Amino acid sequence: MSRVRRALRRTGRHRGLLALLVVLIGWMAYPPHDATGEAIWPDMRQQQDVFFERAQYGILAAGMTLVILTGGIDLSVGSLLGMTAMCFSIFVCWWHWPAWAAVSAALAVATLAGAVNGLLVSYGGMQPFAATLAMMVFARGVAKIVSNGAKVQTGLGEGSPWIFTQIAYTPWLRFDMGGLPLNLSVAALLFPLSIVLLWLISRYSRFGRHLFAIGGNEEAARLSGIRVKLNQVAAYAICGLTAGLAGLCNAARLDQGDPEAGGTFELDAIAAVVIGGTSLMGGRGGVGLTLIGALIVGYVEKYLSILGWSLPARLMAKGVIIVVAVLIQGRGARK
Repeated sequence: MSRVRRALRRTGRHRGLLALLVVLIGWMAYPPHDATGEAIWPDMRQQQDVFFERAQYGILAAGMTLVILTGGIDLSVGSLLGMTAMCFSIFVCWWHWPAWAAVSAALAVATLAGAVNGLLVSYGGMQPFAATLAMMVFARGVAKIVSNGAKVQTGLGEGSPWIFTQIAYTPWLRFDMGGLPLNLSVAALLFPLSIVLLWLISRYSRFGRHLFAIGGNEEAARLSGIRVKLNQVAAYAICGLTAGLAGLCNAARLDQGDPEAGGTFELDAIAAVVIGGTSLMGGRGGVGLTLIGALIVGYVEKYLSILGWSLPARLMAKGVIIVVAVLIQGRGARK
């Protein structure tokens, strides 16, 4: 066991990347086959599918990382996603607002809810688990009240408002690589863009350094002059904003606003953060690692889906991956 610990310590921050390479190599070594018996490789089309299918989870995980870096947690992001999807659909389909107004208002609602989480944790003195659990229930109730518990149908398909099609299906990035076309929509692009932007903020800004300091030792951060409460509110507000972005993607992809949308999505977001290598204790990790964690989950789920595994079986596999990731983190951190 001592050799395993030494090996894990040597890999350091690269453990997540090595795990991602293992997943991809395993896919290439034992590729699944389609109905005709042809092997399915992790080619450009599979990359496109993974980014589209995991976009809303990856965006949630990007914002969740900032909160976890402070030593907190946000259980409300799934409900905020559902609330934002409902508000956006109502603004566009029922109230006929212009696209820019609907998007801005929906994101403002989600950001405000996230800021309330931060206020409850920092100035209210509540435990993050309790504060965000309360918001999770409250936001789900809001989603059901504003819609009377019914889905907001957009017309589905060609009858959908153009903003839904633009977000979910219209390719904004096109290029060919070796004859394999890659067409990424706004929803698929928001995933890596959110990761890059929040990585830059957390890595190179004073705000980002303060988040690490707060997660490492909140009292020491306060004594050093860091405005701990203000930074915590900002982290939760950004997490709410990313939940809002994910809500827009969800509504656009489903062509409807669903008050039940986002249920258990917070677990997928936390899983991506943990699998990537960010510590749930705070102060260690990063948004770049979250991208790796989200891709690991995405590729594993895609592979098992192609193999024909049922949803319950895929959930069990995800649970095993989370346990292994946490155990590896603990082994690698021990001296």
